[in-house]
Amino acid sequence: MAIHPEHLDLKRDETLTIRWSDGRVSVYPVAYLRRLSPSADSIQQREQLKADPLAVLPATGDTGPLRAEEVEPVGRYAVRITFSDGHRTGLYTWAYLRAIDPERC
Repeated sequence: MAIHPEHLDLKRDETLTIRWSDGRVSVYPVAYLRRLSPSADSIQQREQLKADPLAVLPATGDTGPLRAEEVEPVGRYAVRITFSDGHRTGLYTWAYLRAIDPERC
C-alpha cells in the first residue's frame, strides 16, 4: 500500500505538519509551501528565475504576513492550500509533499 498521511495539523501562521503512515513526520513552513506551489504559474516563475536569476517577477501585493488560510482535501491523493495572498491553484499531492519534505531536501 502507498504511503499516505494519517494526520495533518495546520498552524496557519507557521507550519503544516503531516504524520505519514510509515511513521515519518514532515513539517512544512507556510512560506516554503507557497514558494514551492505546484501550480502552473508558480512552476513557470521558478523556471524563469532559474533561466534568468535577475528576472523581475510580478509583485504579489502587500497582504501582511503570509498565512495558510485553509487546507482542503482533494480526493484521496492531494490537498489544496489557500494562502492569505489569494493563491490557491496548486494541488499538493502526497507524492509531491514527500518529495519536497524540508528534511529530505
